[in-house]
Amino acid sequence: MINEFRENQPVDSLFSVKYKKSPARYKSKEGSWFTVGLSDKTGEIELRFWGRESNDSVQKIFDCFKVSDVVRVKGIAKTSMRDNRLEIHVNEGDGIIEKATDFQRDDFIPKTKENVELMVAEINETIGNISNPHLKQLLEAFFNDNDFVDNFRNSPAGITMHHAYIGGLLEHTIHVLEICKTLLKIYPKLDKDLLFTGAILHDIGKIREYEFTTNIKQTEEGMLRGHITIGEEMILDKIKQLAGFPKELMIKIAHIMLAHHGNKEYGSPVLPSFPEAEAIYYADEADSKLDQHIDTKENPATDDFRVWSRKLGRPIYLK
Repeated sequence: MINEFRENQPVDSLFSVKYKKSPARYKSKEGSWFTVGLSDKTGEIELRFWGRESNDSVQKIFDCFKVSDVVRVKGIAKTSMRDNRLEIHVNEGDGIIEKATDFQRDDFIPKTKENVELMVAEINETIGNISNPHLKQLLEAFFNDNDFVDNFRNSPAGITMHHAYIGGLLEHTIHVLEICKTLLKIYPKLDKDLLFTGAILHDIGKIREYEFTTNIKQTEEGMLRGHITIGEEMILDKIKQLAGFPKELMIKIAHIMLAHHGNKEYGSPVLPSFPEAEAIYYADEADSKLDQHIDTKENPATDDFRVWSRKLGRPIYLK
């Protein structure tokens, strides 16, 4: 697995193809090379295929597989001179990169380690304890829909940043909900029903932002609109089907959806403007950052006491 690779270690494994970059010609000699992004359930790595003099043979190898295919790779792990990260080098004639047909999908997409049924049950129990009839009706409109629940319980919460695995969205939502329940004990003046409804629904747009086959990818809609906008639209569309839903309450829950990233540079078009929206922003931020810290410590890919985290943008102490 990728998280076990070390410098100069031979590689002979199966990977999912995340992306491909078209062959480029060498600057100082005949021939060409290409780059492929690979992944398994433990992480991601780039592969560099070094061709010989024939551009046609390199193009033929490049064309024999596509994004989301599973490929067998035989090469060697090397440290990149550009950013000091491990990558796989395959030399034409010595190594292999070819499409594979015999594989288990579970080897390529990680899953939550938590009990999915218990997490779904906690959400349903919380919905059952909502007092506001309009918010309860809104939540039930989503969670009584079997197709929605199936997507919600399987969706990842990200591609690489946090909870990037099957069931990650459900796990992240439970964490945000639990943090909000603790905040309610400290600040009992918070509107419990609005707070819990926002915590449960804040990331529902991710069921349309991401898709997965042998790896997790962003959808075209996810790229062009983002889960914040998608999620607000899902909420407003559902509310239109509910008779007598108060306009002020509709605006508040829509605001929570739009403000839950807390900053415009992180995708929120508005900043949190009332306590429940602020609480959900901080709960969401705390869970995403802690998940990234813990994942970095558990999968450091180094024997040093620290590692540079691209996700967090700073060095992380590993002891």
